[in-house]
Amino acid sequence: ENTYGITTPSDNQVRLAFSTYDSSSNLTSIGSRLYMLDDSNTYKKFYLKNQEFAFDVDISTLGCGLNGALYLVEMDADGDVGQNYNSAGAQLGTGYCDSQCPHDLKFINGEANLLDWTPIPNSSNSGDGRYGTCCFELDIWEANARATQMTPHTCTIQGQYRCENETECGDIDAGERNNGVCDKNGCDFNPSRLGFDSFFGNGSEYSVDTSRPFTVVTQFITSDNTTNGDLVEMRRFYVQDNQVIKNIAVDFGTGNSHDSITDAFCTEKTDAFADAGDVSSFADRGGMKAMGQAMDRGLVLVMSLWDDYEVAMIWLDAQDPPEKEYANISGAHRGPCSVDSGKPWVVEVEQADAYVTFGDVRVGDIGFTMASLNLDDDNDDSSGITHCSTDLDCKDAANSKDTICVVASDNSWDQCISCDPIQFQYECPYFQGSFKSTAEATCGLTCDSLSRKDSAPASSIM
Repeated sequence: ENTYGITTPSDNQVRLAFSTYDSSSNLTSIGSRLYMLDDSNTYKKFYLKNQEFAFDVDISTLGCGLNGALYLVEMDADGDVGQNYNSAGAQLGTGYCDSQCPHDLKFINGEANLLDWTPIPNSSNSGDGRYGTCCFELDIWEANARATQMTPHTCTIQGQYRCENETECGDIDAGERNNGVCDKNGCDFNPSRLGFDSFFGNGSEYSVDTSRPFTVVTQFITSDNTTNGDLVEMRRFYVQDNQVIKNIAVDFGTGNSHDSITDAFCTEKTDAFADAGDVSSFADRGGMKAMGQAMDRGLVLVMSLWDDYEVAMIWLDAQDPPEKEYANISGAHRGPCSVDSGKPWVVEVEQADAYVTFGDVRVGDIGFTMASLNLDDDNDDSSGITHCSTDLDCKDAANSKDTICVVASDNSWDQCISCDPIQFQYECPYFQGSFKSTAEATCGLTCDSLSRKDSAPASSIM
């Protein structure tokens, strides 16, 4: 607490302070990164295919330029203990890696990263060495109060890997960003970048109001609805004030509506945002199937709060590329912040009191979040619902994929729904009473048992 500003407001919460002054050492710590342990010597591995992952979060104090992140990486469970001179291991937080192949780790594979070490300007604590440390990365959550995105990143290697030259590290300054062993861009799902600035932000006018805590739910769908199938989709919804908030849906002009991350979404997004720098690096390294294979091997949970000395977090909450000529290019707008707002030497002064709180992290069968909500017996008029009387009313519904108008047999409820088999399984936990049976009959589909509100309770892991 005194050194890194990490506290536990309650038994199932952890709070990461951004700036912490330690009077005993007269030093200030900026940011922090935590890992979840299985025991005192081993990181906990998560296997999330065909699972639902949920957590509560408070990012109300995080302004432009900050990132309160919860994500998973393919670190070794023992933290590389025993490699060369590493006697520390997981209990002391060694062995980190991610898809950016960071060069700023002071120890990699049990050796000091001293060769060619160069301090980063304006920072007394950071620098870059010759080597980077690379692995698959699954960014379930990267956000501040102004913007958010969910991003899987793939690699051509398995497990933690020390890259040793500019090409395999994908060094940006050397022009090798897209040639490394890992996909640095990832396949990002950012509501603002996709044209929905009013969906996520600080205030009651947004669908997700970041001025107050809320729950983030992510579902990892496989090709056969078992843990043995290939990963094919990452779905997202939110819960705030006991109301389910469905994710936004985007059409890139192809007639296909996407409200989740799939290979099709990634391909169409890359094509649509090519002028803003998107490339097919995610797909080139195996796409969703490769991400699922990394999940089979197990991923380590990481929580962090940080600022960005490389590009001031513009990739999350501002315009990227930042040059004026990109202002009207599709995909350059990523959030409402200015390109100058995230400079670390400014953020560290103006947002010294910022913090992020994560809580009630849990994992279980798909549908457990809906099962845990205290919804009324009648359908709730939750955010994202489009009411209707005919199919024409559904033309511009939030998700227009095979969308029709369904009216309950007793006229108690009407709503635009999708009869697409996959989308139906996502939406059907929202349906109740006579409306649910009418929807099943109209679409000729049955709500899958994995999606029902009576799913088994989740396992709480924090």
